Amino acid sequence: MIGLKRASVPRPAALTLLCIALAVLLPGAAASAAESTVHYTKESIQVYEQQLASGQIKAATFNKKVRNLHLELKSGAHVLVHYPAKDEPTLAAALAAKGVSVTVLKPAAAEAESKKAPVHHKLRYIAGGILIAVVIIVGGVLLFDRRRKRMAE
Repeated sequence: MIGLKRASVPRPAALTLLCIALAVLLPGAAASAAESTVHYTKESIQVYEQQLASGQIKAATFNKKVRNLHLELKSGAHVLVHYPAKDEPTLAAALAAKGVSVTVLKPAAAEAESKKAPVHHKLRYIAGGILIAVVIIVGGVLLFDRRRKRMAE
């Protein structure tokens, strides 16, 4: 019979090394995921007009469904401007006159953006609180039972 050779690293040591590697890599993955998300600052039409007049706007994207304008400034900042109904053609013409690249979201993309809602984790907090309460109660019952059995001996 031929025996199988085992790995030279014992299992607990390998598991420890794996946990350390994950702990080192996890913050980097979270940071890269956070960098890919674009956060828009809401501004008024007046501020938009000042930025347009001073030539600060690099690119603009219209969402006709919710009537908002996503602006990318030359400084790298991202701005969100809500405009009144039927103002899109005049705003697009003004942007094009200043040499700003203008795009309009397709209906499917506009619909997807309009359905985005902030996620509230209220239920997760409630479930976590209940779980912690159950763990404390079970721990207390086990401790009380252990002491009672020790006294009975």
